[in-house]
Amino acid sequence: MTQQTGNRGKLQRVGVVGCGLMGSGISEVAARVGLDVIAYDIDEPAVSVGRRRVEESLARAVKAGKLEGTRREQALARITFTSDLDAMADRQIVLEAVVEEETAKTDIFRRLDKIVTADDAILASNTSSIPIMKLAMVTGRPEQVVGLHFFNPVPVLRLVELITSLLTSPDTAERARLFAEEQMGKHAISSQDRAGFVVNALLIPYILSAVRMLESGFATADDIDTGMVEGCAHPMGPLHLADLIGLDTTQAVAESLYQEFKEPLYAPPPLLSRMVDAGLLGRKTGQGFYSYR
Repeated sequence: MTQQTGNRGKLQRVGVVGCGLMGSGISEVAARVGLDVIAYDIDEPAVSVGRRRVEESLARAVKAGKLEGTRREQALARITFTSDLDAMADRQIVLEAVVEEETAKTDIFRRLDKIVTADDAILASNTSSIPIMKLAMVTGRPEQVVGLHFFNPVPVLRLVELITSLLTSPDTAERARLFAEEQMGKHAISSQDRAGFVVNALLIPYILSAVRMLESGFATADDIDTGMVEGCAHPMGPLHLADLIGLDTTQAVAESLYQEFKEPLYAPPPLLSRMVDAGLLGRKTGQGFYSYR
């Protein structure tokens, strides 16, 4: 790692690894607030899909009157899309947003540790469940690794979970918080480095309970969701929410929670596992607990 003079001011050069739903959303928000963004994905087809996601999201914002047309063009101009991970070399903060799989994430962190040259750069993960320590320890700078967990859709939801490991430095934590709140315009809450963090440790057992209720024939999907929307004033029922999150992501988070705590309420129900095996992943595939075709 090349030593460079540290810049402890605002983080202007942002890297985002992954152009999926979360990565493209993070890139969009960063560009809309005036930051210089490099967005990476594994190959040109994936990069093209990510670019289209950002373009369509910005177009919706313009149509809804939430963004001026000129600002849409300015935001797009601030994002460089690439399939070359080496482009992250000069970034001040890199946010990893690849598939929710430990081996995939640790591989990215190993590579970023060799690529990113600034001696004070922050390496952040958007993981929704994997302990930050596991990612930090594959790098030579664990004190600069932190979790910044955004929520889908990123341009709409304000919450970010800030997760520090036992080795994350106070300086890194504070700079990450300032980045999330003062630059990205989000509301950050702090969590200890435990699988699932705050939100998913509460949310996933709730969703799994709904899946078990459906699986047992206790109630229909519509009745389960309507009960929580109309009876508890939730904006969305648990099965609709699972479809929005993605059933594969829901299962991955559940497995991470179960691996860490060994609590039966975290174990993925058979119905969820079979739906993932069948490729019925929710909105992103057009079919989950509900049809979106």
